Order: sequence, then structure tokens, then C-alpha cells
Amino acid sequence: MRLAFVASETDVAQQARDVLVKHYGDVDPSEAEIIVSLGGDGFMLRTLHTFRTLAVPFYGMKLGRLGFLMNQHAVDGLVERIERAHPAVLHPLEMHVTCADGSEQRALAFNEVALLRQSNQAAHLQVRLNDAVKLEELVCDGILVSTPAGSTAYNLSAHGPILPLDANVLALTPISPFRPRRWRGAILPHATRVGFETRDPNKRPISATADFHEVRDVRVVEIRQSRRHGVRLLFDPEHNLQQRILDEQFALS
Repeated sequence: MRLAFVASETDVAQQARDVLVKHYGDVDPSEAEIIVSLGGDGFMLRTLHTFRTLAVPFYGMKLGRLGFLMNQHAVDGLVERIERAHPAVLHPLEMHVTCADGSEQRALAFNEVALLRQSNQAAHLQVRLNDAVKLEELVCDGILVSTPAGSTAYNLSAHGPILPLDANVLALTPISPFRPRRWRGAILPHATRVGFETRDPNKRPISATADFHEVRDVRVVEIRQSRRHGVRLLFDPEHNLQQRILDEQFALS
């Protein structure tokens, strides 16, 4: 099995990579059958973004603070673990941003797209679904659109719902909403086109972030799930992603 080992910059991840390379060899990611990512969830997201066009599966091992997308780290039996692993296909969100100066940017997000106020003043946002205005003005600190895989990350911290991996839905979750007072978000069909427009881009500037790609001073943000850019993550059978998402709903700490 041709394995490519990539590791975060931490000492523990780099040392683990050295040991694994001695045991299993190492090839360039472009020649690999499997890319093994060593680190935490943040590094796994960067690995997915960097190598997603290679169309090979990813197997992560936890060597960071967070490891929801990762398996436990162990040196022995790696090939056998990979052969037994369960795949999970993740479809990212596509973000299309038009900035206040008229420039445009695009980015992908496997976890979420988040809009946040850039100043001390609350954001005033119009919310559209499939080009129909649903909220003429949402006053808030921000809002996010989350995939099922990302629903246990920032979305959960913002009191959004945890989504089953195979539910074919997205979470639309406001961040510290002020008005409308009783609106707490929505669960959307995965094919929904979500649009946001800031009501006062000069006085109340907004930034938009797709995973770790940030764009500042945005005016309009369009989001939809991509079915063209799926990636395959591999999980040990006893810790598959579907079960982790289910268990997270009963976690008390």
C-alpha cells in the first residue's frame, strides 16, 4: 500500500511521522493510494483542501488537541486498520463572495462558512434562500452555514443542531442574534442556495470565512453545497464518523 504521510508542524506530529515512515515507507502524495494526516482537526481540514484534487482517501491520526475527524494514533497494524476502515464522503460548501469594492472571491468549506461582524457594531444582514428573501433584516454578531461533518464544531458552539452525516441537510445558525429575538436558525435541504447581503457595508463591515479562508469587507455572500468536490475520509469501524456524531448528542462535557 502506497502511503503518503503528512504532519502538522508540532514536534509530536513530526516525530510520529518519522516513526511511521520508517515502518511503512513514504511516497509523494501525488503517487499515494492513501494520504495519512497526522495532527488535529484543523490540520486535517488543511490536508483536505491541499490534496482534495488527487481523488484518494484520507486517513487521519490524532496528534493534536481536537480529533473529531481523526482516528487514534498507533504505529502497529496501520495497513490492516486502513483496509478495515469505513469511508465517509464529505461534500464541501462553495462560497462566492462579492466584496464592497466589487471584487469577487470563491472558496470551499468542509466544516462551515461563517459571517462575522468586523466592528463593535452588530451586523445587519438580509437572508435569502433560493433567491427568496426569508429575513429582511437579521441583527446579530454573525451567522453560519454548516455541513453535517462541521455541525459539531463552531455550529455546536453557537447552539446550532448536530446533523447526522447522511441526513442531506445543512444547519443555518445565527451567532448572538438580537433581532428577530425568537429566531434561532433553520435546518435546510442540502441543495438550498443560501444568500446573505449586508445592509450597511461601510458602517457595519462583515467578514466571511470558509473553514480557514477569510475574506473581509464583504457585501454579498452566496453559499451552496458542492456535489463535485467530495472527499473520502476513512475511520476505524469502532470510531466511525456517523457514530461519533450520534454520540456527540449525548455528551455532557
